[in-house]
Amino acid sequence: MTTPRILVVEDEAGIAETIHYALASDGFAPEVCASARQAMERFTQDAPALVILDVGLPDMNGFELFRCLQDLPGGKAVPIMFLTARAGEIDRVVGLELGADDYIAKPFSPRELVARVRSILRRSQRAHPAAENNEQKTPAALASQAQAATNTAADNNVRSGCFALDEERRLIRYHGHRLELSRYEYGLLATLIKRPGRVFTRDELLDRVWDSGSDSFDRTVDAHIKTLRAKLREVAPDDGDPIRTLRGVGYALREP
Repeated sequence: MTTPRILVVEDEAGIAETIHYALASDGFAPEVCASARQAMERFTQDAPALVILDVGLPDMNGFELFRCLQDLPGGKAVPIMFLTARAGEIDRVVGLELGADDYIAKPFSPRELVARVRSILRRSQRAHPAAENNEQKTPAALASQAQAATNTAADNNVRSGCFALDEERRLIRYHGHRLELSRYEYGLLATLIKRPGRVFTRDELLDRVWDSGSDSFDRTVDAHIKTLRAKLREVAPDDGDPIRTLRGVGYALREP
């Protein structure tokens, strides 16, 4: 099995050394870059299994670098975790809305950071098993799989009130308007649409959307619900909030 290579983009030498030691001691192959330019060069040469990205870099804002990495070949398939000294809600929301896989604030526990890395990699492997499986299948098996997908495509279309969900294309429309959603926003809203009125706890949503009900995602659901509501208001500002909050319990989609 290939040792997962982790690209660490951090300009503070002491922190970079701590991360490098923690990852290497746990069986990973960390590589440290002190600037955005260096990170993009190494990413282009050899895409890593995961990126740990500091928001405060000397030559580029970490959020901008995140967008640049995603635009590189294969960039969208590489999970990214933000590392920052700024723990304010606005920074957390911005990072998560961009599509980051996790967010950890300094100072942090090296053990916790390694645990988060392992959790992200597990989810990433579960989310992209198709390519590995297809390599082992015969043309006949692949054709059968394609036919089965065609036969079930109709079952992947769900309507609930003003929402239309197309799971085949990972597309959601609201009042006929196509929503531009991050992968986690899509996962949350799709889960709610398929069971209108059903109350989902935060832990249930974490399990269904992130595949891991881990403490490392504390308040992540709330942050994504907040950005979802903002996007829905942009489409239909006078339609009220279609997502109900049950304090201390969780969230539900209002029934048509």
